[in-house]
Amino acid sequence: MKLSSRGRARGPPPPVRNPFVHRLRLGALQRAKVAFMTLTLFPIRLFFAVSMMLVAWFFAFIALLGYNEKELEKPRSWWRKAVHCLLKALMRTMWLAGGFHWVTVKGRQASPTEAAILTVAPHSSYFDAISVTMTMASIVMKAESKDIPVWGTLIKYCRPVFVSRSDQDSRRKTVEEIKRRAQSGKWPQIIIFPEGTCTNRSCLITFKPGAFIPGVPVQPVVLRYPNKLFLPVYIPSEEERKNPSLYANNVRRVMAEALGVPVTDYTFEDCCLALAEGQLRLPSNTCLLEFAKLVRSLGLKPEKLEKDLEKYSESAKKMKGARVSLKEFAAYLEVPVSDILENMFALFDENEEGIIDLREFVISLSVVCRPTKALETIQLAFKMYQSENGTVVEDNLACILKTAMGVSELNVTNLFRAIDEGEKGTITFDDFYRFTEMYPDFAEEYLYPDQTGVESSLETSSLPAPNGFCTDFSPENAEDKKNPQKKKLN
Repeated sequence: MKLSSRGRARGPPPPVRNPFVHRLRLGALQRAKVAFMTLTLFPIRLFFAVSMMLVAWFFAFIALLGYNEKELEKPRSWWRKAVHCLLKALMRTMWLAGGFHWVTVKGRQASPTEAAILTVAPHSSYFDAISVTMTMASIVMKAESKDIPVWGTLIKYCRPVFVSRSDQDSRRKTVEEIKRRAQSGKWPQIIIFPEGTCTNRSCLITFKPGAFIPGVPVQPVVLRYPNKLFLPVYIPSEEERKNPSLYANNVRRVMAEALGVPVTDYTFEDCCLALAEGQLRLPSNTCLLEFAKLVRSLGLKPEKLEKDLEKYSESAKKMKGARVSLKEFAAYLEVPVSDILENMFALFDENEEGIIDLREFVISLSVVCRPTKALETIQLAFKMYQSENGTVVEDNLACILKTAMGVSELNVTNLFRAIDEGEKGTITFDDFYRFTEMYPDFAEEYLYPDQTGVESSLETSSLPAPNGFCTDFSPENAEDKKNPQKKKLN
């Protein structure tokens, strides 16, 4: 499986780097510095940072005494305004103790009447919370966050919009609350990280439409290290007010131009795929992220396709390796032929012969639908490739694994020989399963050394919504598949 030149020509190229993986390479001197600072400077910084947070918690606790829902909408009294200024100073001192000596802000922060929502990107780490503490704007947080000792009180002081996991209707209620606050003119600004997850800042991924559903002006805030930039207020057109996805895409384009980085159609769901735990970790050059994007672009939702995997695999098995054309592929998926479908077809048409093996499509679809269940995907693949006596040969295993990892080449000779202890030249899924039970880290030894860029690099992942700032509250039906249109900055 690979992204052929024919596939690249018909769509936007994927970013050069996987936006969900950060490679950290430290030399011996840098490692020594880290170790020395960890033992000497870090405890001092931590002590002062925690001290400032505790002092801030005390004043936030005092300021919240006697507050109720109605008073939250009223302007602060004089003493609460004084506490508010003191809290901003304390939080800035906390960041100073943490090593952020200078924070350069370019541009002017709009007032709540000019822009009720601040959209911040890219989101890459806990340190992005500095934009929240400097503005003291309201945030969208998981409801569980308010119960965190100390931190929860500071969160409640910011008058956040809480999203509840236990409430199935929470996303709709959250959007309604944001819209109510944005249009009332009585609440502080709301700060939202529209990417919905953390990235490595190499590009801007697809913005969730939740921040744009209210249809009110937003102020884009772009985060750079070592500085931060407020852009002019973005006033939506009438078309953008009616189409939150179009609004989101156009704001993202403006922010990407200010940052000098590309945009990509990768989403929060792609992050979950790229960072899925399991015995087959996706390499950085995998094509499966591109495949997942195309699946969604066709209007197909991986989470709803999982129940159809058996049906797709049975149909592919009956083909017995016979290849199909683009029209036959469209009939198989019950969708019309389109540019998007042609791009997907090209992913599996390695030799550009105009025909593909449906079994490879089913394997890729299985990985996308259930990224944490690698063995179930391989078992499904064995059923499609095995002979009448339930065995596969080395070439079959190579095709199964390279498709499951989304790479064009994969050497499985050593792995196959290790599984095939009897040197029969064939293996069963039971043989493969027993081997993975005995050697759960088999992929690290037998597969990944052949993958460029995986060996000799320490990869630290950007976990989805680790601090609650990126909570995805966008209603599922808010997604709009129309192509984004360009709009001039007002």
